[in-house]
Amino acid sequence: MISKQDERLISVLRSNARASISELARLLDMSRTTVQSRLQKLEQNGVIQGYKIDFGQDYLGSLVSAHVSIKVKQKLTAKTNNALKQLDHISALYAISGEYDMIAIVEAQNLEQLSKLLDEIGNLDGVERTNSAVILETKFQR
Repeated sequence: MISKQDERLISVLRSNARASISELARLLDMSRTTVQSRLQKLEQNGVIQGYKIDFGQDYLGSLVSAHVSIKVKQKLTAKTNNALKQLDHISALYAISGEYDMIAIVEAQNLEQLSKLLDEIGNLDGVERTNSAVILETKFQR
């Protein structure tokens, strides 16, 4: 379990993962040493795994994004997952129920790059078939 202070620290980091230790200490009314200690503990316990970039809407709006449903040969699932993880343009990969086994979220600079990426996914060892849907507009995202 994490403490209320840890929850507050996580909340501040969610809104600004680049906040300095000094800024975190000031916002949370804690000493810098306490904040640093709590961060290290959260990282060591696997509560915080890393820090990431949130892209601006102008940049995201310039990308061509798609959901790619992927049917995988069951005996090659682990190999296929590892191959998909190596593709930089895949931002997320989900295991799903239903006709397909996975959905990949892909982001490309343009339609040509997206087409090449879809071909690359389809040609991976273990992929039986794919079905893609280009995202036309994001209505909202949380």
